[in-house]
Amino acid sequence: MNGNLFPPSLIDRFGRRIDYLRMSVTDRCDLRCVYCMSEKMTFVPRSQLLTLEELERIGSCFVELGVKKIRITGGEPLTRRNVLQLIRALGSLEGLRELVLTTNGTLLPRYAGELKAAGVRRINISLDTLKPDRFRRITRIGELHRTLAGIDAALEAGFERLKINAVVLKNRNHDEVVALTRFASERGMDISFIEEMPLGIVEEHDRYEAYYSSDQILRDLRKHFQLLPTTLSTGGPARYYRMADSDIRVGFISPHSHNFCDHCNRVRLTAEGRLLLCLGQEHSVDLRRILRAHPSEEGPLQQAILDAMKIKPRGHDFDLTQKSVLLRHMNTTGG
Repeated sequence: MNGNLFPPSLIDRFGRRIDYLRMSVTDRCDLRCVYCMSEKMTFVPRSQLLTLEELERIGSCFVELGVKKIRITGGEPLTRRNVLQLIRALGSLEGLRELVLTTNGTLLPRYAGELKAAGVRRINISLDTLKPDRFRRITRIGELHRTLAGIDAALEAGFERLKINAVVLKNRNHDEVVALTRFASERGMDISFIEEMPLGIVEEHDRYEAYYSSDQILRDLRKHFQLLPTTLSTGGPARYYRMADSDIRVGFISPHSHNFCDHCNRVRLTAEGRLLLCLGQEHSVDLRRILRAHPSEEGPLQQAILDAMKIKPRGHDFDLTQKSVLLRHMNTTGG
């Protein structure tokens, strides 16, 4: 791209090497989870979204700058028309070690085999409850059996590893952490429990009242399972334990109780081309503007990404006791 034998690396002003890009391909979703978006969500006009070709250009640029892992996210990424075209292109990038996906699972019966063939190695599937009535309340419009069918399809496709992601809310689903862990382990799947991110305004619950910490979950699980601490990292913020009688991993993503910012190695690209330097801050760069101003030049895009490292903040400052929140919802941020 720049003609150098060794392109510059992405290192921020705190000395952290950025080698992980979370790439959102859409803010749309076929569910309406209460912690992710408002019930009457206004989505980005399709004309403002990056094209698949633009997403590929950005992904390629990041890989040349040393990114080793790309996660495709949304919204629900599999609702993006022709998204497999992008996934195949990213999967063929020399230098990319891991292409992974986060999904709600509803469309995996249709796409699991093709995703595996396109180079996706691991998939995270969102599942917060095993009770159909609760699933409907949390997702507002979802049917549990569709996500369960997606899990079955992913298992059949034979991905390198599958993981369940569960956002835990007190008095909503916190009493199911043991059942969810059993469900995952019986299928040879990992599981991560996530403290709710305070993004966007939600009407259904008070986030402070609904907060259920990773430490509380771990205590609940240890009444039923022997969990051994590990030093494992999959490139993200989760802390992992291993079930004593298997290699099943139980992870905790804890933005409140165990801030993970000191070792942050990632940035997020929103579907409309905004490069977010931190999940919990508004520092960003408009890559769509640069792409469209320089449609046949890669240098300005690369330089914009390098310059963005100078404004990556040390970390977020989430505080559930405060009513102020970032106004962008998780589906807009990129899950």
